[in-house]
Amino acid sequence: MNQNPNWWQQAVIYQIYPRSFADSNGDGIGDLPGIIEKLDYLQKLGVDAIWLSPVCRSPQYDNGYDVSDYQDIDPLFGTLEDMDRLIAEAKKRDIRIILDLVLNHTSHEHPWFLEAKKSRDNPYHDFYIWREAKPGEPTDGSIADFGYGAWQWVPEVEQFYYYQFSVWQPDLNWSNPKVRQALYDMINWWTDRGVGGFRLDVVDHLGKEPMRHIGKAGPKLHDYVREMSAAAFRRPGLVTVGEAWSANTESAKLYSNPDGSELSMVFQFEHILLDQTPEGEKWDLAPLPLVAFKRVMERWQRELHGCGWNSLFYENHDLPRIVSRWGDEGKCRVESAKMLAILLFGMEGTPYIYQGQELGMTNIHLGLEDYDDIETRNMIAARRKAGYSDESILRSAYGRSRDNARTPMQWTAGENAGFTTGAPWLPVNENHREINAEAQADAPDSIFACYRALIALRKANPVITAGEFRLLLPEDEDLFVYVRDDGKSRLLVVCNFRGHEVPNPFEAETAAMTRLIGNYDSPMGAALRPYEAAMFLEQI
Repeated sequence: MNQNPNWWQQAVIYQIYPRSFADSNGDGIGDLPGIIEKLDYLQKLGVDAIWLSPVCRSPQYDNGYDVSDYQDIDPLFGTLEDMDRLIAEAKKRDIRIILDLVLNHTSHEHPWFLEAKKSRDNPYHDFYIWREAKPGEPTDGSIADFGYGAWQWVPEVEQFYYYQFSVWQPDLNWSNPKVRQALYDMINWWTDRGVGGFRLDVVDHLGKEPMRHIGKAGPKLHDYVREMSAAAFRRPGLVTVGEAWSANTESAKLYSNPDGSELSMVFQFEHILLDQTPEGEKWDLAPLPLVAFKRVMERWQRELHGCGWNSLFYENHDLPRIVSRWGDEGKCRVESAKMLAILLFGMEGTPYIYQGQELGMTNIHLGLEDYDDIETRNMIAARRKAGYSDESILRSAYGRSRDNARTPMQWTAGENAGFTTGAPWLPVNENHREINAEAQADAPDSIFACYRALIALRKANPVITAGEFRLLLPEDEDLFVYVRDDGKSRLLVVCNFRGHEVPNPFEAETAAMTRLIGNYDSPMGAALRPYEAAMFLEQI
């Protein structure tokens, strides 16, 4: 296993949503033994680490993001012994395990909260955030992220508790040092078991001040993160990535300071928010403005170079499938999926692959009553109440529902896509007969093969890790072209973002360079073919 403490700068990380990855016991829900069975597949792909979405004990009101015991595995997924075995088996294949930590809130069934609501004098009462008011009185007008009021009455203590997401997820009081220490102790417990890193759910919410209507990035946020880093993240080789929807390049420089005082990197979402109407929300869809997208990616590449670190991603468990979103689900699905991969993997940062992305999995079209995701169900109810047509609501769900990413992994063309021998917890996409791992893992021209080659190229070419980024043709409405340069090598990445031919202004230049990878068999010509993309290298 790579002993470089900054191994993650050359690494590629694969995200698994355990509920939907591989079911070993036929109950229709993915589990840890199922993941162990698929480790050889992930080793073949070439990834260096696996980020597991939450597997800790939970009542599963929000698919594990409501933790009732941080130091146990939910029986849905297996046991602590299964986790130990997963860590050990992954290590044999030079793969680290990264756990998803939900530190902003717990489940309302967590022992801390059960104690907290017994009395105001209980030692755990101050582990949560409370407000004085009477039932029926207006609180402070706060609205939770999932679309309803943010305060819940508890008759036992005659107070309201604060929740930033759902009523089943009371927020922890990070201003209480006992809360912080309890969490740090838990993190160190997991590291002692062999965990190689942590993804921190909504890390920018930890500094919230509800009474002042500060939900993200409060004044003490970075103090808390630095304290947590000193107490739990300073072990050699431990990787940490924070989910930070409020991050900008300046705050990202703090989060990912090379001195290691906070985290390794953060997930920022500026690029992900571009394809919605300016006055709307995530459900109000708009085409991706390519010029704006290029500017955002350029800014993050240039401003963090040498003083921070980027995470590179399109998909996760909360986001739709990128080939459905910015590519082509139809005749150019393979070409557009490869183009999007080539574009991202040439940039500086740590790439993340979400399960099935390496196969070009697409969004699913469910009926309105078939969506499982709490956020989607709330949207459907709210928009029906507001008078939206079912057709309009379905369009939004098809484009943005979190269930799009949560459908079972497509392993084979057979029943239930080879995910389970039982009834899957969420419907399997019918296109698994064409899109599946069995068909792609050994096919030399598959999307899987493209991702595998890109992972190898990143490890073989230092310019991809360390080169400076320069955007070419910034105002072009069709092409995304950039250069990476480390003084020794020059990498040129040319991508046609359109489903039609576009003139190629780089024909002569690319002809004189070494083509590392492309999504068409023959060289680039005077016109770039639909979604055509390639990487080229020259020594300086």
